[in-house]
Amino acid sequence: MAGVDLRKTTTMKIAVFSTQPYDEAYLQQANDSFKHQLVFFEQPLSASTVALAAGFSTVCVFVNDRLDATVLAEISRTGTKLIALRAAGFNNVDLKAAEAYGITVVRVPAYSPYAVAEYTVGLLLALDRKICRAWVRVREDNFTLDGLVGHDLHGKVVGVVGTGRIGSLVAKAFKLGFGCTVLATDVYHDPKVEQMGVPYVELNDLIRRADVICLHCPLTSQTRHLINTDTIALAKPGFLLINTGRGALIDTEAVVNALKSGHVGGLAMDVYEEESDLFFKDLSNEVVKDDLFQHLLTFPNVIVTGHQAFFTQEALAAIAQTTLQNVTNFQEGNVDPAKLVKAVAVTVSCK
Repeated sequence: MAGVDLRKTTTMKIAVFSTQPYDEAYLQQANDSFKHQLVFFEQPLSASTVALAAGFSTVCVFVNDRLDATVLAEISRTGTKLIALRAAGFNNVDLKAAEAYGITVVRVPAYSPYAVAEYTVGLLLALDRKICRAWVRVREDNFTLDGLVGHDLHGKVVGVVGTGRIGSLVAKAFKLGFGCTVLATDVYHDPKVEQMGVPYVELNDLIRRADVICLHCPLTSQTRHLINTDTIALAKPGFLLINTGRGALIDTEAVVNALKSGHVGGLAMDVYEEESDLFFKDLSNEVVKDDLFQHLLTFPNVIVTGHQAFFTQEALAAIAQTTLQNVTNFQEGNVDPAKLVKAVAVTVSCK
């Protein structure tokens, strides 16, 4: 296959991994106007499933597919020239290896930032106002209010780590919608965020001052375990932590210890650093062996959801459309630079 110019073919043959029924439905619908050859696999792409990708010019993957150097070497050997990510994040791809093997990587940098931003607000309200606990009580005909007291968000200090498309909307919602004092941190200072009256401060200053911390930055070597024992020690006792970014932004063991001591007053997260073994699967009839995750679920002041912040009709349609457009652009030799991912792009920027 080395001598075949894939960009001169009429359609691209795409292996779509980590497929759920909704992925197939939205991709098939979007493909009506592209006419690519889509083959769907429920399995995630990894070293143990890489043989399924043999002969496909494109592999289309999601957040928990593992494209390390071993996988990239094999898919390159069997003809893959393009990795199309159905997500904004790219921390699951060894970009240096992809470049070495001549594999192009494209992503969906913006599908519906409103979906994740709105979900972030919902998680905070559910956590602080104890909506989930109240719902369970009422279903058992228990209408007492003891233990359900929350706080006004108005006037509280909300720290937003990362003010890209999602983080800037979160900052806007809390600043203009709830009347919070909002602080931001990012290597890139968005003038539109500053115009809202949201100042940029150093990360440690934000952590010290915030009543609520929301994480919206990408996962890089610099941001891995951004929330850890040392940074938690800087924070106000009882602060609330919301993570709809990437699971490994949080050192889970450190947060569990801080929940036990009360230094973290509550945690709501839609991502988890070891989620690839858990999320998007029905494990209700199995024993989940991740003790740390199971421990998290025992806390009354913790809410965990299974990576669904992006999950709206609008977002799914946009992801499918952009993903297939990325493939077509590659086929035509006209990759959109805004969708292209290169090794040099891995920085601490939260944009």
